[in-house]
Amino acid sequence: MGLRPDLLTRRAAGVASTTLALLLSTAAVGVVPAASAFSAAPGEACVEPADVHADARIKAGGAARHEPNELTLAETREREADLAAALRERARFRAGAGATTLAATVTIPVVVHVIQENSTRAGGNIPDSMITSQINVLNQSYSGATGGAATAFSFQLQKINRVTNPAWYPIVQGSSAERSMKSSLREGGKNTLNVYLGELSNDLLGWATFPQRKLSSMDGVVVLSESLPGGTAANYNQGDTGTHEVGHWLNLYHTFQGGCSGQGDGVSDTPAEASPAFQCPTGRDTCTAPGADPITNFMDYTYDSCMYQFTAGQASRMLTAWNAYRAA
Repeated sequence: MGLRPDLLTRRAAGVASTTLALLLSTAAVGVVPAASAFSAAPGEACVEPADVHADARIKAGGAARHEPNELTLAETREREADLAAALRERARFRAGAGATTLAATVTIPVVVHVIQENSTRAGGNIPDSMITSQINVLNQSYSGATGGAATAFSFQLQKINRVTNPAWYPIVQGSSAERSMKSSLREGGKNTLNVYLGELSNDLLGWATFPQRKLSSMDGVVVLSESLPGGTAANYNQGDTGTHEVGHWLNLYHTFQGGCSGQGDGVSDTPAEASPAFQCPTGRDTCTAPGADPITNFMDYTYDSCMYQFTAGQASRMLTAWNAYRAA
C-alpha cells in the first residue's frame, strides 16, 4: 500500500473535488444484513446508551495519558445492537410510508463555531480561508480524490460563527464548559454537522460524538483549530484531524478498535491492528491476521502526510449509519 506523493501538493492547492463522479455498488448504498457481527439478534431488546460516547485523535506520545472514552468491547456491542435496532425501526417507518429508496448520495450542511479567547490568532482567531480549505479537504477525502474509496458524502459550508468566550477556551473534553458551549451554540438537526474549533486540552487533536437515535445537544465534532490546513500543528496541519473526527460522527471506529482479536472496527477490508500507529511506520504489521496495518487509513493516528484513504467497507458502513440515524 504505497503513499501518495502528490497528496500534499493537491491539498495545498485547495481544489475541491465535489464534482467527481460517485460510483457506488449495491453493497455500498446502505443495505446491510439483519444483524452485523456485533449486533443483537433480531427481536432482542436494545437499551439506549446512557450517554453519548466520544472518540478522539491524539498527538504522538499522548495516547497513554489522554485517551478520552475509548470504546470497550461492551460499549461497541451496545452501539452495534443499537444500530441494528435503528435500522429495523427505519425499515418499518419506510414500509409504512410507502418509501422504498435509501439515500445514496448525501450533501451535509456544515456549521463551524470558532471558539476564541480573544481577537488574536494565538487566541483562536483563525482566518476564514483555513475553514474553507478544511471543507475542501473533507470533500477531497470523502470523494476518494486522495486515493481511497469514494463515499456517498460531500460537505457544504453554511455558516461560520465566531464566539469570544474565555470560559470556553481552551475546550476541555468532557467538561461542563464543553456541554454549556455546545448546548448554547449547536444548530440544525441530526443531518447538520456542527464543528467546534479552538485550542484543546490534554494534547488532543479532536474528538467527536457517534450518531444515536435521539439528537443530543452534544452532537458534533471538536477539532484543534491549528490542525486545519495552513495551521501551526506540525505534522497534523493538512486537515485530516477533521476528516478523522467526521468519520467518527458518521459511525466509524478507529482501525485499531479491539486490537487483534474479535471483530475489530467492524469493517472487513481494514486489516486488524493491535494498537494506534503514529508518524508513518511503513510496513508495520502488529497482528497475525492477513494484511499489514492500515496506517494510511484516515481512522488511524498517523501523520496527515501518511493518511489518505477510506475503504469501500468504511464507505458502506458510514452510509448504512446515515440511513439509520441521520437521514431525514
